[in-house]
Amino acid sequence: MSDAIDLRPTLLRPDWTAPANVQAFVTTRETGPSQNDFAAFNPAAHVGDNADHVALCRRLLHKEIGDSRPLLWLNQTHGARVQQEYQEGAPEADASVASSSDYACVVLTADCLPVLFCNRQGTQVAAAHAGWRGLAGGVLEATVAAMNCDPEDILVWLGPAISNAQFEVGPEVYGTFVAIQPDTAEAFDHSPYRLGHYMADLYRLARFRLEALGIHQISGGHFCTACESRFYSYRRDNGNTGRMASVIWIK
Repeated sequence: MSDAIDLRPTLLRPDWTAPANVQAFVTTRETGPSQNDFAAFNPAAHVGDNADHVALCRRLLHKEIGDSRPLLWLNQTHGARVQQEYQEGAPEADASVASSSDYACVVLTADCLPVLFCNRQGTQVAAAHAGWRGLAGGVLEATVAAMNCDPEDILVWLGPAISNAQFEVGPEVYGTFVAIQPDTAEAFDHSPYRLGHYMADLYRLARFRLEALGIHQISGGHFCTACESRFYSYRRDNGNTGRMASVIWIK
């Protein structure tokens, strides 16, 4: 299979006021070489997809960066570790920070929340993978700490994630967040499907955590991976699906 132009990914660009030298996008599943359950653009190597198709997706993805810099792939563990320098071989982390144009930060998601960061000066960027475990475990706080700049200078964009209308969780998830930050109870509605369960709003939970850090320039947060066919959704597709890549770099 060749790197034909019609295989290029269909990209979603953040709607935020980042400096001009900060570039970012999220891939969708609308166009690309992947097939069957993984159609059509799956750059994730750990989900059981055809290895040749994944490799082609990664080459096509790299072309969208527009130069030869590497992408910092991560082995995501739903934790809070932040990778702060380029390393080959997918280091274990759920976020990465770049303070130069040496590499691009990337996270993979399919219902979890991708969070992109930059500072107003355009000298730092970061990407975080924030499912409910990562949010509760402090991945956003760890990412902001690694950026080591004034929170008032940080801009954030919340990318495609599952919406609260589709994200039912058990009482242990509710209890975990409320024990850490009581006002996050507002991000949960009682489930209409099962007694004692809740519908969780990842976007609102992220905003609670970010605002508590003093970050208020927050954009995005109006998607639903489980509702929109252009996105992969782990929950909708019973775990047999690809991943979107959220990428950010300093031009």
